[in-house]
Amino acid sequence: MKNLILLHGALGHSDLFAPYKDILSPHFNIHTPLFSGHGQTSLPEGGITMEQYTRELAAYCNREELQEVHLFGHSMGGYVALCYALQQPDRVKSVMTLGTKFDWTEEQAIKESKMLDPETIQAKIPKYAAQLEAQHGTQWKQLLPEIAGMMIALGKKPVLQSENLSTLSLPVQIMLGDKDNMVSLEESTQVYRSIPEARFAVLPDTKHPMDRVRPQLVLDLMKDFWGL
Repeated sequence: MKNLILLHGALGHSDLFAPYKDILSPHFNIHTPLFSGHGQTSLPEGGITMEQYTRELAAYCNREELQEVHLFGHSMGGYVALCYALQQPDRVKSVMTLGTKFDWTEEQAIKESKMLDPETIQAKIPKYAAQLEAQHGTQWKQLLPEIAGMMIALGKKPVLQSENLSTLSLPVQIMLGDKDNMVSLEESTQVYRSIPEARFAVLPDTKHPMDRVRPQLVLDLMKDFWGL
């Protein structure tokens, strides 16, 4: 059976994929790894970077002996998926991304990172703080600045560029929610146009967080994309 890896976003969790696993499991062997620092996993010693998370995906595939995989990534998970596809094109059959931010500049990264202050979140959005602690334990306050640092690093030196994306020769589905306030339509369509075998879809009445996405919308696109 084919292998499908579902990759969560920054500050996300593999538990968010529960509605998808039941529907997709007749068609795929489903894998839902956690990136380091998420859930009950330890923060990486060298800090969180896109390169680190791409290495973790490669290590997972090697450990599970996955020679060919289909990848779905939400937000940061989609960025990692495309990075891995560029590094290991012979091992990736297809990629789907949802709500992945591609156009990172240093100014934008600094703006986004300022919203990841643990004390501010705890004071102003206590329900979100409680959710983060439930998902990631007490280290959630250490995880936030690590993610902020990754954003700033991407702003200084984006990994994905039109030049390398244009070399991808595999099916890619780029998806964006029409109410996503983090990712723009312009950056998503630019990436879509950069990849030779790409498709593009906008999900109606859909915000950025994975737990705010209606699963049936994504599942219908998955079934069409993968011919299920």
